[in-house]
Amino acid sequence: MESKEILKVVVEAADAKKAEEIVALDVHKISYLADYFVIMQADSARQVRAIADNIEETVEEAGIKIKQIEGKNSGNWILLDLHDVVVHVFKTETRQFYNLEKLWLEAPLVDLSEWVTE
Repeated sequence: MESKEILKVVVEAADAKKAEEIVALDVHKISYLADYFVIMQADSARQVRAIADNIEETVEEAGIKIKQIEGKNSGNWILLDLHDVVVHVFKTETRQFYNLEKLWLEAPLVDLSEWVTE
């Protein structure tokens, strides 16, 4: 599956569990780590875990291999490494503290409007 298709599956799964402020950064020209970084947030640790769980289940059902999951027990920042797509699910204040968007400022934003409900 192409990385853009994986991105779509991730974004739709996150949106289905009411993830907030979902952004995707196209990092393929500036990083060898992945093609896309997806960043999102929720107000509670329970919601962070629910979003991450839904992404995990949905990508597995789609036949996408998960390389690694970090932080699943904390509920502050869960990282799902799907090889070409790296997903960051943050608790709101943790996202504000680390501000990954600023760190990867050179990366263009991906238009997610067709995959996210308002």
